Amino acid sequence: MSPKALTNGSFFQKNLLEWHHIANNRNMPWKGVKDPYKIWLSEIILQQTRVEQGTSYYLDFIKKYPNVIALSKADEKEVFKLWEGLGYYNRCRNLLFTARFISSELRGKFPKNYSSILSLKGVGPYTAAAIASFAYDLPHAVVDGNVTRILSRFFGINVPIDSTKGKLFFAELADSLLDKKKPALYNQAIMDFGATVCKPKAPICESCPLSGLCVAFNTNKVSALPIKNKTIQKKERWFYFTLAFYKDKLLVKRRTEKDIWRGLYAFHLTEVSAKAKPEKMARQVIKEVFHHPKTKLTKISPSYTQQLTHQTVHVSFLHLQLSKLFVMEDGYEWIAQDKIKDLGFPRVIANYLKSCFTSD
Repeated sequence: MSPKALTNGSFFQKNLLEWHHIANNRNMPWKGVKDPYKIWLSEIILQQTRVEQGTSYYLDFIKKYPNVIALSKADEKEVFKLWEGLGYYNRCRNLLFTARFISSELRGKFPKNYSSILSLKGVGPYTAAAIASFAYDLPHAVVDGNVTRILSRFFGINVPIDSTKGKLFFAELADSLLDKKKPALYNQAIMDFGATVCKPKAPICESCPLSGLCVAFNTNKVSALPIKNKTIQKKERWFYFTLAFYKDKLLVKRRTEKDIWRGLYAFHLTEVSAKAKPEKMARQVIKEVFHHPKTKLTKISPSYTQQLTHQTVHVSFLHLQLSKLFVMEDGYEWIAQDKIKDLGFPRVIANYLKSCFTSD
């Protein structure tokens, strides 16, 4: 079936916009903003991040880097530190790359049409549509998980949203429903509606202004839609980080390999394919890396877990007290303990360091 053949489109659009005018009280600091830099920044932060978590990061970034020129001149380490805890650090790398590109290649001016916005590194169709519509009132419909969920439920669409056919179908349907005269208003309405009413779990169907003609609601299929083909296969990894102390210094390394947490700081890492006894791992690290008669194992942490999109990482920390300053290659450096707080670490390490140094 073609999206254009679906009925009740006018009812959907009319009632969605009425809800937006009358009942939508969702407040966000970037809402209604026309500055493309601020819209872009908010959209990048909100990729894979809840609004409740991302808001404070957005405000911190705007305060420190109020425009794209300021961000383009920022020290990379400071940007990563400000991003610490948000995860998906490739977003941060792309953010800085794009800011520098706009500054150097576009004279600090954000592009003003959809295709040029889409060509920016780290910007996909959804983000480009959001920037184009909110900043410039261009008629481009946003299509993300919120939107496809709403459309799938309301129209009773069984096409998998993660299939090639489904992506094209929902993009065409979203475009056909868009209020071309008020694209920013419509896009904001459908985004907020998906976040507050037609939620993934426990949607508020009883008071939903669309429920009268919603196929999923009226056929008891709300929990069954939308349909997805793929399931994410997660792998497990076991990390043993060594916190090597020498006097008032701690050995750290910035991760540069193409792996998780690239660009962030960490400690000497031993990764194994299955859970191992931390005492055994400590003996191995001492024997292979910090071999000295006076090297002492002073602490073994509990095991911590960080869930990532495609993997689960189990992390343990081994504390070694060294009586010799080991000279390490491959980017290792000795940092004074009181300067460690200035570096950007993965969330699981940052949280551990806070608890560790607070309690010591």
